[in-house]
Amino acid sequence: MSDGLLTEKARDRLTTTCRTAVGDSLRSVTYFSRFDYEQVYLRSDLEQDADLSSFIGNEWHDFKTTQDAYHNSELGEYRYTIRVFDNGFLVRITTEDTGVFITTDGITMKDFQSLAAAVEPVLEDWT
Repeated sequence: MSDGLLTEKARDRLTTTCRTAVGDSLRSVTYFSRFDYEQVYLRSDLEQDADLSSFIGNEWHDFKTTQDAYHNSELGEYRYTIRVFDNGFLVRITTEDTGVFITTDGITMKDFQSLAAAVEPVLEDWT
């Protein structure tokens, strides 16, 4: 894991973008590339005990598999993935080379759409 993948300004921008979109429901934000990752935000009431390197491996592999599987689908371009768990949600938003996964407490589909719409241009600016 790297603590230098993003500048402080970029970390602040990503955190602010996510917090603005989903408010206090935001649990964590992790930025990743093919080879490295950085946890950008972790809500203070949560413990930093997740195996992020395994998460990143799964999310990156799954992104590539999903992108290949639905290429030229009638559904249109792939935008983001939502994973539902007992204690919250994980949203994966990716570009060709980087991505972010964001965990939240219960939010609505409209909130997911707002979150993705806010984060996608931030990631695009960095690639």
